[in-house]
Amino acid sequence: MAKLLRVAVVDDERPARRYLINQLKTIADVEMVGEAANGRDALELIEKQKPELCLLDINMPEMSGLDVARLVKAGAAPLVVFVTAYDEFAIQAFDVSAIDYLLKPVERERLVAAVERARTFATAPLAERTRALAAVSAVGTVARRSYLERIPVRRRDDTVILSVREIASIVADGELLHLTTASNERYTICHRLHALEARLDPRRFVRLGRGTLVAVDRVQKFSAMPGGTYQVQLTNGQVLVASRIQSRALRESFLRL
Repeated sequence: MAKLLRVAVVDDERPARRYLINQLKTIADVEMVGEAANGRDALELIEKQKPELCLLDINMPEMSGLDVARLVKAGAAPLVVFVTAYDEFAIQAFDVSAIDYLLKPVERERLVAAVERARTFATAPLAERTRALAAVSAVGTVARRSYLERIPVRRRDDTVILSVREIASIVADGELLHLTTASNERYTICHRLHALEARLDPRRFVRLGRGTLVAVDRVQKFSAMPGGTYQVQLTNGQVLVASRIQSRALRESFLRL
């Protein structure tokens, strides 16, 4: 008899959650222990139920699946299979020791294969499992793709080539993105934030909320706000507010030695 595998599903879109849950119910020796629609609830679910496997959507508002994987307490961390519509997230997924990733729309055969892979990891001796996860993570390091270094932006009749290193913040306004540089020059492009974020080095940029990215090396000061949020001042004088959910990630990333 195969090992019973306790599984949780996290996705901000209800139809996507329902599809995965219904498919999982048809796989033998899988027990559903819960579902969540956002990063905050995902952390609570994982810490409370301690699933052995979490199917985790990457592209969620405010706190991405990658953020969730990084913030889970070590003792409660499940095996992770990321679910995403964007294959450019694959390398980042392996960087946080995901054992697999599934592209939407998820095919049943791939889902079954991912579950069985998780079952193999879960039943392995601890030392062997640790070595295997380290090897999986190394895939991301070796196969790291080139990130975007320059962005062409229009200024009247000219096209300006903007270095990504000059960008201090990126703020979404519907279909538009406002890019502000370290010297306070401002450019506007027509692009979706999640699509641009996927092409930027995650070590250089951090989310403040659903519609805001800032350059890590341009962050100068944090000021605590009511409700557990932060006001973030950049080196160019810009002041932006972090969401409550993302403030937790910022505390883990910036405010601990």
